[in-house]
Amino acid sequence: MASSSSCFLRSILFSSPTNFPSRSDCLSPFFPKNLTCSSPSTPSPLLSVSSIGSGSIRRVGDSRRKLSEVRSMASTASQTGKEENKKRVEIFDTEENLAIDLAKYTADLSDKFCKERGAFTVVVSGGSLIKSLRKLVEVDSIDWSRWHFFWVDERVVPKHHEDSNYKLAYDNFLSKVPIPPGNLYAINDSLSAQAAADDYETCLKHLVKTNVLRVSDSTGFPKFDLMLLGMGPDGHVASLFPGHGLCSENKKWVASITDSPKPPSL
Repeated sequence: MASSSSCFLRSILFSSPTNFPSRSDCLSPFFPKNLTCSSPSTPSPLLSVSSIGSGSIRRVGDSRRKLSEVRSMASTASQTGKEENKKRVEIFDTEENLAIDLAKYTADLSDKFCKERGAFTVVVSGGSLIKSLRKLVEVDSIDWSRWHFFWVDERVVPKHHEDSNYKLAYDNFLSKVPIPPGNLYAINDSLSAQAAADDYETCLKHLVKTNVLRVSDSTGFPKFDLMLLGMGPDGHVASLFPGHGLCSENKKWVASITDSPKPPSL
């Protein structure tokens, strides 16, 4: 096991572990292509980005549960004169049924936001939930050119590293759909966890200025159209662990964490 360090984004969080053996950038033209948190040689810290911003949310349980125990929690936000949240909890008997429903739900949201504002912003965490996106690949009606894909947590490792959430998403989903490379917002893996967090926040603020991202009127933090978050058995989401001081961060959009309770397995 290795000790960890991370970056926390109030709306997105990066975490980075250190001293473990090694195991691929994509920004808009306005930013360096290598926006992934990872150290180049020597043992790399991990970067974890946790999204806490507003948006439609689907939560998928820990991958170690049996398929019959997989649960999906969906929270759908709607706006009337004042912001009101309509929440819905759905329970699926199998992960296959969850994946089918998630594909339809996501495709409908994509169509809605692409028509309304010409873009669809999706932010994901790591873990098993990425594999539950596989049914989306079969949907012909999605306008992938308008998708903008972000990570709520990432480890400070090269993109080809087995602990990279970028690699996980690329291998299981991104390599199978034609989202423009410039719309995949990975961290800069040549930077330290803190520098990568600052770099990612700069990128997000630029995307707000160009109307790709929105901010919440109530919190001032980034607002994604769809947030897909997994939850660990201890209740942690991305690199936000119950009781950790980072959960009280209320100013930074992206922050780093250097003492993550869950280092990567070796």
